[in-house]
Amino acid sequence: MEIFKYMEKYDYEQLVFCQDEASGLKAIIAIHDTTLGPALGGARMWTYASEENAIEDALRLARGMTYKNAAAGLNLGGGKTVIIGDPFKDKNEEMFRALGRFIQGLNGRYITAEDVGTTVTDMDLIHEETNYVTGISPAFGSSGNPSPVTAYGVYLGMKAAAKEAFGSDSLEGRTISVQGLGNVAYKLCEYLHNEGAKLVVTDINQAAIDRVVNEFGATAVAPEEIYSQEVDIFSPCALGAIINDETIPQLKAKVIAGSANNQLQDSRHGDYLHELGIVYTPDYVINAGGVINVADELYGYNRERAMKRVEGIYDSIEKIFAISKRDGIPTYVAANRLAEERIARVSKSRSQFLKNEKNILHGR
Repeated sequence: MEIFKYMEKYDYEQLVFCQDEASGLKAIIAIHDTTLGPALGGARMWTYASEENAIEDALRLARGMTYKNAAAGLNLGGGKTVIIGDPFKDKNEEMFRALGRFIQGLNGRYITAEDVGTTVTDMDLIHEETNYVTGISPAFGSSGNPSPVTAYGVYLGMKAAAKEAFGSDSLEGRTISVQGLGNVAYKLCEYLHNEGAKLVVTDINQAAIDRVVNEFGATAVAPEEIYSQEVDIFSPCALGAIINDETIPQLKAKVIAGSANNQLQDSRHGDYLHELGIVYTPDYVINAGGVINVADELYGYNRERAMKRVEGIYDSIEKIFAISKRDGIPTYVAANRLAEERIARVSKSRSQFLKNEKNILHGR
């Protein structure tokens, strides 16, 4: 991988390699864009097959956070940390405190948070060395577990998608299939059940299935059968890349709206959904509730204020549908355009401000 060519292609700002021999820390911090504000993105710990894979993941995820934060209306850029190691075997206090010192050294250009393979406890350790971390324990004034807030945002985004597809945002009587029943999906199922939706669910964890069947009257199906169900809405809340050549022909749903990241295996699958008339709700917009929630910690966490901002996901989804129809483009492209247009406006405004300041300085 030619790192500088890749960074130039997608306009990355900074890539930081962090190594601490005493703790075993090997981490990469990628900062994609800070036009809107400091880069915010979680710290992921994973057993990468190679250092190159870890670098690619950090870069890809950082760019994704730029788009997610911009589309969510946050005054934050995009960044990400990846830690190379087994999250079940290799963690220690010194590792996360060392990472905290590296983050502190970036002087606020990057703010971290919990991600795959890391926990609130890990964030608390980082917090021992820096204030540039969110998602810490409520005892420190944090918002706690973001899963319920993410679920609320997905629920609202799904209602916006239903309005686009069916003419009403009511989910009462709608049949909705949910793939994966983790923390976010469980809370989503509760919202849907309370509104009167009929649930068809699947998971590889039988206990998770039993819980949703018993509490919400859901119908369970085998994992491979979830795509072909006669439903109004399909909600992927587990793995990525599940919208692909094999699954699209099986879909009966008119709407796809779920919390899973990177749902499209390839961008052409978004084009395919557009051609079929299936309303696809871009994942990084609909699942932004968690990052909106933790971002509020930067101002001194206020739950009412945070939830109000999460409610803006409904409006963002409507804007994406409007751009899609305006420009005749798939919704995933419209989501990117929404984010890129906001970044471009702020960048232009900043450039004009700096130009004016320069003219004043030189008496012009």
